[in-house]
Amino acid sequence: MAAKRTSLCLISRGDGESAELLLGLKKTGFGKGRIVGPGGHLEPGESAAQCCVREVVEEVGLEIEEGDLVRACGVLFRFPTRPEWDLHVAVFQARRFQGEPAESDELAPAWYPIADLPWHGMWPDERLWLPRVLAGEVFEAEITIGADEETVTNAVFHVEHDA
Repeated sequence: MAAKRTSLCLISRGDGESAELLLGLKKTGFGKGRIVGPGGHLEPGESAAQCCVREVVEEVGLEIEEGDLVRACGVLFRFPTRPEWDLHVAVFQARRFQGEPAESDELAPAWYPIADLPWHGMWPDERLWLPRVLAGEVFEAEITIGADEETVTNAVFHVEHDA
């Protein structure tokens, strides 16, 4: 079974110590109760970037131009005990957007200081890859999740280098 393709958008504002990341409390479905970024499954015929733009509007009410998205990484999540949960997530960053975040049926968004992210409410795997994205690394990763469906049992990173 092939991994489901999804997109995730990391929307930030400010610089240095004032930099913030837009995350939201997931209200429904997979990850309910976790603090996550806006994103979701690709629709048929949709690119990862198009999915990102659509999901941001649907989940937090912001408008982002596809050209303002910067691809940060791809993460393949493997769930050996539940292969139907396998996901390939295309992660994008955006610093330009229009509008103000608004709550939806899916997410209750809030700005969090990048220097003090709410790790306690996020997926445990995010401690492995999110700081790398925020530091500007571009990479592909494969992360294996244990039988408890949250513990990371293996993580492999392939960092892209300039030619």
